[in-house]
Amino acid sequence: MATKVGAFLGECLAELKKVVWPARNDVVAAVKVVIISTAFLAVLLGLLDAGFTAGFRALMK
Repeated sequence: MATKVGAFLGECLAELKKVVWPARNDVVAAVKVVIISTAFLAVLLGLLDAGFTAGFRALMK
């Protein structure tokens, strides 16, 4: 059992050495895109929610 775990961990480390990690600038750019997209969608959904709420309240009067 222990030899299988050791072999598995060794294979994991060997595979991790093959990984081409992105450069810091690439990661920062991707994070910016995610943050801006999330903020945009939050504002859009907030406006839609406010619009639907106002519309339904107008219908209920």
